[in-house]
Amino acid sequence: MNILVVDDNKAVQEKLAALIISQGHNVDLAINGLDALGKAQQGNYQLYVIDHLMPLMNGVQLTKNLKGNQLSSSVPIIFMTTQGTQTLKHLAEFSLFDKVIDKPIKEKCFLTILSELVDANFESEARQVNA
Repeated sequence: MNILVVDDNKAVQEKLAALIISQGHNVDLAINGLDALGKAQQGNYQLYVIDHLMPLMNGVQLTKNLKGNQLSSSVPIIFMTTQGTQTLKHLAEFSLFDKVIDKPIKEKCFLTILSELVDANFESEARQVNA
């Protein structure tokens, strides 16, 4: 699975990249939403891991752009926030996120969510092949 991690914190990027690679997936990194949008238009990703608060284009704006693009509209999103999951539930865009995770990231929680989304992706691909 090809995964794009979007976070303006290099340490967070490195931690998530190591976790994702340890599960056998490919990972690309983007430093903000604008960088990620360019990569999403060039790449073939099956999952986005997006930080909430970033310069140039925040995670909510990026998510709206990705979901509004036919090529990336069905790609699941793990949305990360330091603001608390409960705070995000009041956003009109909350339904665009497949999973929301609080920062700092707890490795076990992240890996569980990653596994759930990978399994769902493979089931979806299998249904398309068998259709």
